[in-house]
Amino acid sequence: MRRIARITAVAALLLVAGCATDQRNQTLTATLNAYASTVRWGNLANAEQFVDPAIRNQHPLTPIELSRITQYRVSDYDDGSGPVATGENEVKQVVHIGIVNVHTQVERTLVDHQTWKYDPQAKHWWLTTGLPDLDPGQ
Repeated sequence: MRRIARITAVAALLLVAGCATDQRNQTLTATLNAYASTVRWGNLANAEQFVDPAIRNQHPLTPIELSRITQYRVSDYDDGSGPVATGENEVKQVVHIGIVNVHTQVERTLVDHQTWKYDPQAKHWWLTTGLPDLDPGQ
């Protein structure tokens, strides 16, 4: 009888853990799709809402950075093979972003190395690497 109770308890525990993982994965997919859509439509300033609030408060966008953002249009957003788990609550992905300078019509591609971390309390994924750097000198 104890054996059946243990098996049932273990099965229930695995089921709950599986549901939590599934919910976390669905939230990740929704977050990455929303972020990609925001960037694709050229709302780079709005994409800041995906950045971890602690990082966003430490490094807010300056007026110069906001001005620079309006100077570019996104022409492509390629997330390659998608995110790769690097821990229980962390994924990384490499995204190639095509941008066009509206003044010169010169197009170039940025390589954005993104790290996303999951906040289990808020049940939310946050971008911890900040927005892509648009400065061509870097």
